[in-house]
Amino acid sequence: MTDVFSREQRSSIMSRIRGKDTKPEMLVRSLLHGMGFRFRLHVADLPGKPDIVLTRHRKVVFINGCFWHGHRACRKKSVPETNKEFWEEKISKNRKRDKYVRRRLRACGWKTLTIWECETRNVEKMTGKLKSFLDS
Repeated sequence: MTDVFSREQRSSIMSRIRGKDTKPEMLVRSLLHGMGFRFRLHVADLPGKPDIVLTRHRKVVFINGCFWHGHRACRKKSVPETNKEFWEEKISKNRKRDKYVRRRLRACGWKTLTIWECETRNVEKMTGKLKSFLDS
């Protein structure tokens, strides 16, 4: 199957995808702030530059896009038909990197939580997950 867009059009479309300040990330930040937690964003000193860092609690939160990080329990995990090998390799590398980063953070004494993009659709459930993580 060939791409419906030219190489230049596809490149332009993909270049507009943000890595920071995404809607799911903003929602989680808003919830945490409303719960009274203060945090830092994208701390470069930590492995993987976590999305949210709660320094006082030694906890970090990653907000992952289901497609980009290969969420296995989500319908958005499907690989595009065009350039399939590239996407399978890219998503696989992202998953391996995520696992490596979480392992390094735990070795440094940090607790980690991953919130998936699809989980942000159910605010009550996500709030419960955050409270459970932060109360432990």
